[in-house]
Amino acid sequence: MAITSSAKKAIRSAARKYVFNLRRKDALRDTTKELMKKLAAKDAAGAEKLLPMAYKAIDKAMKRGVIKGNTANRKKSRLAAAIMRAKA
Repeated sequence: MAITSSAKKAIRSAARKYVFNLRRKDALRDTTKELMKKLAAKDAAGAEKLLPMAYKAIDKAMKRGVIKGNTANRKKSRLAAAIMRAKA
């Protein structure tokens, strides 16, 4: 357990940040899952409409530090490639 007041404040701060990061991670997971469901249902046009939302969720997660930059770029690239494969 924290003893100093600064350590106690750090615990409170970490708890707040955890909630925000969890929210970002959930948004990231939900949008990518929704996009992949559209692709599985052979709905490339619907998936393409969801791509900007997925990019936004990925970029926000990267900005907050939930995922790293290269991970974000890889996720965006793979989503775009999956849509291109579905269109072909």
